[in-house]
Amino acid sequence: MLVKHEENGNKGSFIAIEDGKTIGEMTYSKAGPGKIIIDHTEVDPEEKGKGIGSVLLNKAVEHAREGKMKIMPLCPFAKAQFDRDVNIRDVLF
Repeated sequence: MLVKHEENGNKGSFIAIEDGKTIGEMTYSKAGPGKIIIDHTEVDPEEKGKGIGSVLLNKAVEHAREGKMKIMPLCPFAKAQFDRDVNIRDVLF
């Protein structure tokens, strides 16, 4: 699986691609300098249960760490992951 990061103005996304097909996407908005808001996570119904959402979130966390940013998880999936995993809370806003 390949995870591609795209930014367009104040919006961005992490897109999971397998065999040329988009199988998941996590979108965010920039909320000023050093802050992003994860607003949506979606995984292809045929791919659910394979950890794709977690892979996307890990890429978002990695991106935030590299850019010294904080994340506000408005998306219910991302929020639940931050609640569960203390190892990624260093980027929590």
